[in-house]
Amino acid sequence: MRKEGFIEKVKLIGQIHLVLRDKKGRVKEDRLIGNTITAVGKAELAGLMVVDVGGTGFDYIAIGIGTPSATALGSESTTNGGARRGGVDVTGTRVTTTTADDTGQLVTTFTFTGALALTEAGIFNAASAGTMLASQSFSVLNVANTDTLAITWRIKIA
Repeated sequence: MRKEGFIEKVKLIGQIHLVLRDKKGRVKEDRLIGNTITAVGKAELAGLMVVDVGGTGFDYIAIGIGTPSATALGSESTTNGGARRGGVDVTGTRVTTTTADDTGQLVTTFTFTGALALTEAGIFNAASAGTMLASQSFSVLNVANTDTLAITWRIKIA
């Protein structure tokens, strides 16, 4: 049997937009950073493409105060308004980056009830634990009581 190579290469490119605002709505920080797509996330996406395998879509965003591993956040936040968000609290859509609907987008806003020194974020497919599709560590983002953090996370299939 003759082997044929793949004609087209597919790549996942992620980007996180973080906008931190104070209680009066003034922008304190505005960051646009890349992210890492995890091996377990790629495997889950491959399963979603095949009806005989299946999988669970990604609809949760978590933040934390550690450094992410290959499968989880280092120290996921559970207090001060930083607990994982998903379901009705996260809006998932497809948007166009280069070609029609080539990018999955998740959007949410955290409202804080206390101070946190955030250093990581991740996308998951469950309200707790679950498979992490993408993550990123970043320099400390200090949030205070009544601050809000809007996150727009895009994963482009290129």
